[in-house]
Amino acid sequence: MRKFIFLAVVTLLAGCATDAERSLQAQKDVDQMMQIYGPACQRLGYKADSNEWRNCVLRLDTKNNVERYPVTTTCFGHPGLFQCNTF
Repeated sequence: MRKFIFLAVVTLLAGCATDAERSLQAQKDVDQMMQIYGPACQRLGYKADSNEWRNCVLRLDTKNNVERYPVTTTCFGHPGLFQCNTF
């Protein structure tokens, strides 16, 4: 029983990411967004590495994510008492 608990704890801890790992992954995500959407924003007339260009990159990435992963909200109940779930 002790071995099982020990293995379960080790498995759970192995799945945790450190702050440095999360930061590195976030930087990789930003670099990937800039590679994918940067040229399109330049073709749209935005100067590279300007604030407008960065906003364009973020807007295009957000648009792509919304199209790829649509949000669905379902509400049920009666007037005055609703329960809504968003997926």
